[in-house]
Order: sequence, then structure tokens, then C-alpha cells
Amino acid sequence: MQASPLVSIIMGSTSDLPIMEKAAARLDALGIPFEMLALSAHRTPREVEEFATTAKERGVKVIIGAAGMAAHLCGVIASMTSIPVIGVPIKASLEGVDALYSMVQMPPGIPVATVGINAAENAALLAVQMMATSDEELYRRLEAYKESLKEKVVKANRELAEVKFEHKTN
Repeated sequence: MQASPLVSIIMGSTSDLPIMEKAAARLDALGIPFEMLALSAHRTPREVEEFATTAKERGVKVIIGAAGMAAHLCGVIASMTSIPVIGVPIKASLEGVDALYSMVQMPPGIPVATVGINAAENAALLAVQMMATSDEELYRRLEAYKESLKEKVVKANRELAEVKFEHKTN
């Protein structure tokens, strides 16, 4: 039996997939069931409404939305559900700043948590952090992942200690 998704990854089109795969990979590595859908606030508004209004009853806990250019998808979804929505602004035009502004300038009452431009992996981690507040096992997995980040930096410093220059002091 297939698990119900806890996280939905929504993108305006499959052209966003190279960025959003990073969110999918992080969720997958942490063992989080998720779904990926292409929905457009402008081209498929009825489907967006159906998705947003049924997400809670399908067990979705967090929605990660991505869009570039006319980046209304996250705000439209957030206007139709009380499930947390995390926006990933995609660098499609204007270096992604247009999408970033679209997501962070939401009206009062319709928040969209927003990560950096193309920062899909951080969106996945933020979704996991939200869910881990009520799931001790998930919290432990997240802590283990963060510990592995620390270990990478410690290893890098050991390797840098071996780099030799005439005037290097460490």
C-alpha cells in the first residue's frame, strides 16, 4: 500500500523540475512521503482550487510551491488552505527577484513562508522542521542530518590544515 503524501511539491510547470528535484531528494532521503504536481495559477485555476481545498483531507501537512515570473501559485494556494505553504522563487527572469517579491509581499492573513531563490532543498528542510515539532522520530532524523552537515565542515577543516603555503599560519 502506498503512503499518503505528507508534503506536496507543486510547480508551475515541469521546467521548474531541475530546481524542485532538490526538495524531492531531501524529502526522499529523510523518508518523507511526498507528491509532485504541475499546477498553474493561470492556466489551471480550477485544478489549483481542487488541489488546495482537498489537501488537508488527503493528509498533506505542508505544501512547497515553486514558480517563476508571474509567481502567483503559492499565494493562490495559501488563499485556499490553512496548511503551511512554503514558496520557492524560481530564477526564471529578473534573476528571480520578481518571483521572490511576489511571494514575500503577501497581504495580511495569507502568509507564504519563502526561502531563497532556487533554494528548494531549504524548503524541504523547513517543511520537515514544521512537521518534526509533533513527531519525535522525524525530529531525531532531522537532527542526525544536521549533525552530518557539521561533520562535513569538521572534515573540510582537517583537509584545509594539510594545504601548505609559505605564509599560511594554520
